[in-house]
This record gives sequence, C-alpha cells and structure tokens, in this order.
Amino acid sequence: MTSLIEAPLASGPPTPDPTVRRRRPGGGFGRYLVVRALLIIPTVFILVTLVFFLMRVVGNPITASVGGRLTEAQLQERLAAAGYDRPIIVQYLEYLGQIVRLDFGTTATDNRQISEVIVTYGSATVELVFYALIIALVIGIPLGMLAAYVRDRWPDAILRILAILAYATPVFFAGLLLKLTFSVWLGWFPLGGRASTRVGIALGRIESPTGIYLIDALRTGNSTIIVDVLSHAVLPALTLGLLTAGIFLRLVRTNVIGTLGSDYIDAARSRGVSELRLVRKHALKPALIPIITVMGLQIAMLLGGSVLTETTFGWRGLGFQLQQYLSARDFIAVQGIVAVLAVIVAVTNFLVDVIAALIDPRVRY
Repeated sequence: MTSLIEAPLASGPPTPDPTVRRRRPGGGFGRYLVVRALLIIPTVFILVTLVFFLMRVVGNPITASVGGRLTEAQLQERLAAAGYDRPIIVQYLEYLGQIVRLDFGTTATDNRQISEVIVTYGSATVELVFYALIIALVIGIPLGMLAAYVRDRWPDAILRILAILAYATPVFFAGLLLKLTFSVWLGWFPLGGRASTRVGIALGRIESPTGIYLIDALRTGNSTIIVDVLSHAVLPALTLGLLTAGIFLRLVRTNVIGTLGSDYIDAARSRGVSELRLVRKHALKPALIPIITVMGLQIAMLLGGSVLTETTFGWRGLGFQLQQYLSARDFIAVQGIVAVLAVIVAVTNFLVDVIAALIDPRVRY
C-alpha cells in the first residue's frame, strides 16, 4: 500500500507509443488509388504480351494475311519492310515501344491505322454495350430483389432457372432465336443493322456526327429517325444484355438475402416494417455494392460478347470489324484492336474500383 500511495501521479498527456502507426486521414483512399492505377500497367502488359505471341503461333502476320496473293520475292520484301525477318524478341520489344507511344500498328489487308479503325467503329460498340448494360440493370436488379423477397418459393426457383439460362446460353444462339421470333415470325423489329438505309444516309449528313446513332438521331429532332434507330437496337441490346442480367439477378438475390439477416434489419422488422419495404429501402443499397464491384468484369464480358452479337445482327461496330479481320487472317489488325480493348478494360476496372471505394470505404483497406 505504501508504494501505491507514494507513487507520483502522472501529469500531462500520455507519451505516444512509437511502435504504433497512426493512419493519416484520407491516406487510405489515396494509397488505394495509387495502387489500383499502377495495376493497370502489368494488366495491359500481360494481355498485350499474350496476344503478341499467340498471334505468331501460326506464323508471321504478313504471310498469314496476304501470303497467298504475293510471289515469294514480294512476300520477302514485305516481311523485310515490316521487320518480321528479325528475331522475335526484337519484334516484341519494338511492339512494346509502339504501344507506349499509343501506336497500335497498321492493318495488312486495307493499310489503315488501327487508331483510325478504333475511332471509326468504336462508337457503334460503345453504343451497343451501353444499351446492353442498361437492359442488364433494368432486368437484373428488380428481378433479383423479387427473387429475394419470394425466396425459397416457386417464383424464386423460376427466376433462378431463368438467370442460369440467361448467362449460360451462347450469345449467337440467343441472337438467332430473337431474330427468328421477333423479326421473321412476328415482324416487330428489323433483322439487323444499326438503322435503315435512308436513316443511315440522313445521319451521315448531319454536321459533326458523333458516330453514336442515338445521339445523332436526337440532334435531328426527327421522331421517325429516333424510332428507327431504337428499333434496330432492341434485339442486339437484348441479346447482349441478357447475358449480364442473369449474373446481376443472382448477385442481387444473394446479397439482399444476406443483408436481410443483419441486426439492423432485425431491429427494423421488430418495429413492424414490412418485408417489402425492408427489401426495397434497407437491403438494396448494400446489395448493389457487389454489382458495382463486378461491373468492370462485366464490361469486359460485354465487349467480348459484342463480337458475336454484332456479327449476328450486322451491327457494324468494332466487334464486327474484328471478325472481318479474323476471317481475312489480318493478325496485325486483330493484335492492335485487342490491345486497345485491353487498355479500355483495364481503365474501366480502375474507374469501377474507384466508384466502389467511394461508396463503401471498407473496399479501400
């Protein structure tokens, strides 16, 4: 007892422990942004490297694309001019240098810059992916909420089966079924294309066209043109959007059911809040965070699916043109377009990660 009484009282604030690291306010988010931005570089590097070497498994791009139409002397001259007679590692390092300078090469079949091809046809693909994403959200989220609300009952089982069918059905097969049903049998929508010939000519005549037909149609203020553009977009967008809608449905269902088991939901339920209101008001927002998180992956899936969708419906976008270059064995064009798509997917994933971190701070740590 004496030692306790005689012990001097501590004065002033306690001395901070130097072994404990203090987190600066906002530092977590800044560090998260830097790390995510730096991850773009290895992602693009790996994808570009894979494409470069896979394209050369079948030989050099010049021989693959125009070899049968040239004499041996002309072929060797083209190979030397393009640098394909040099060691593969030299070609690879030179190609990486071009990518850093945003030079994705020149097509072998029509001698066009890859950047020109991207600008010319990319807007059509962006428009189609936007439509498909809207359809996926409009269908997937409400049906996912409904499946969670009626969980473990027969409507829930039907919705889950439909979700599996939606993302398991090949895109081209779904497109052919939709064309056969709604274009051939019922005649509700056009068979293909982005617009009718007359509307396409009219859109090409407007000043500074964007290449996105809906925006250009809205600029004309002509309801006939707008309806024509939208009617051509319904089936391609539905074909591509159903693929992602099935994934969104199952994600929302699973996360809403998980959220409904939380303590704050139980507290709200004890206050007499209806189950429908719990799903719609309290459980939906937390369930949307996984949707935002996987959005970047779904953009990549939509870009991949656009190749088959555009080919099926004659939608002259980047996917359609990529298929044309594949048929012509123009591997230089394929390599350049895939490299650009890799950059787009990597940047999109970064933006989605940033949005998810802003919505849910737990993602940052």
